[in-house]
Amino acid sequence: MVSVPGFLLRRLYVKGSLCATEDGLTFELKNTLGSGYAKGMHPLIIDGEEVPMENTTFTVDDRTVAFSEVNANVPFTLAMNRTTTIAASGLTLATGAHKIGMAFEVQGLGVLRFDFTDAVSDG
Repeated sequence: MVSVPGFLLRRLYVKGSLCATEDGLTFELKNTLGSGYAKGMHPLIIDGEEVPMENTTFTVDDRTVAFSEVNANVPFTLAMNRTTTIAASGLTLATGAHKIGMAFEVQGLGVLRFDFTDAVSDG
């Protein structure tokens, strides 16, 4: 099985897009690597803590889907040159640097994982 290194996948993350919200966080991914989709998601990891899949969503083109709903018929889409917004609720994100980990299952490639560290600004 072909493997995609984490340093390449890290390029999906839009640096500086990590934002604290009233109920959690958001950040953006922009795919410049090549179109694809995932048939399954793994929990988002924030500073070593798993976020429940039902509390994590992605939005593309005004369509929002919970990570827990992703399957072969409802894929996590990574359209070329489109921005995907990831949101997690039910947590508090303090100002400062945070490490975020993400993983998803892609047909023919298996589980792809990457992480990034970015800081939340004071606003």
